Amino acid sequence: MEEREQVEQHIRDLMSLLSSSASPIGDWKIVKCYEAKLQGQEMPYDLNELMAERQRVRDEINELQESCESSIPSNAESNTDA
Repeated sequence: MEEREQVEQHIRDLMSLLSSSASPIGDWKIVKCYEAKLQGQEMPYDLNELMAERQRVRDEINELQESCESSIPSNAESNTDA
């Protein structure tokens, strides 16, 4: 697997962490906190910790996407004839 493909796969893996129902930082935990707040109940998770971890993952995704766009040539770019 080429470096760009590895980075793109890592980005997909990180995005999955944010949305997966099996992830410890998945959207489902945000929904549970929102539901608890709407019902006037105690938060089931530490929202500050959860949001901080989710932001860390989003920041990593952004950094990887930027590096992909700026420094790692795509297959099309590296296979062009001069």
